[in-house]
Amino acid sequence: MDREPLNPTDFASAVTAITSAFGDPTRRAIYLHAHEVPDGVTASEVATRFDLHANVARHHLDKLSAGGYLEVAVARGSRQGAGRPSKRYRAITPTISLDVAVRHDDILVSLLGKALERLGTDAATELAEEVGTEYGRQMAEAMGDSGDGQRSFRTALHAVADALSAHGFAAHAEQHGDQLRIVSDHCPFGDTAIEHPVICAVDRGMVTGMLDALYGHSRAEIETSVALGGDHCVTAVEA
Repeated sequence: MDREPLNPTDFASAVTAITSAFGDPTRRAIYLHAHEVPDGVTASEVATRFDLHANVARHHLDKLSAGGYLEVAVARGSRQGAGRPSKRYRAITPTISLDVAVRHDDILVSLLGKALERLGTDAATELAEEVGTEYGRQMAEAMGDSGDGQRSFRTALHAVADALSAHGFAAHAEQHGDQLRIVSDHCPFGDTAIEHPVICAVDRGMVTGMLDALYGHSRAEIETSVALGGDHCVTAVEA
């Protein structure tokens, strides 16, 4: 029996939900750890404990805070990093109830898998990249920048890497021979990307969308990814 393809809105909603779900294993582990520390934790402490980039740790903590699982207190007279106030994140409730969130995430993963299966590889890849590109442009707009030629390509690339890190990718820009590329040490999509490597097209789209807004027309190609068996996710870029 032929299956009706999912429309772009349904697919985009599934991808967005996967990235934000509380069922992320790293985020669950961070919450459990914070719950065991009465005085709360800082982003730097979490980064050290879980071997994460500080921006990635802060991203997870802020997501938990926004979801109402942690409360934030700013320590007066204390600074963390270059002018950043030190924040401590504490568990709000003394009890832990993650069962609903975990089941919810399982449902979303199943939905995403069926969406990809129905769309087919080519259509899913095209749509995933469109979703990433649109979101990348929105990220650049949120940074208050536009492609007005004020940034060099290299500067724009570093800005993209920083923005990706803030969204859970633990990314950095580097030069490899004559080539510029973005290397990500962590994928917020987790096992979903390994099961459905087409998800990597979202990453490529995000890079393209941000660079288009920050610098101008550019091209991004994924060289390797964790989903395809690599140690890192590497995206080659050129203006």
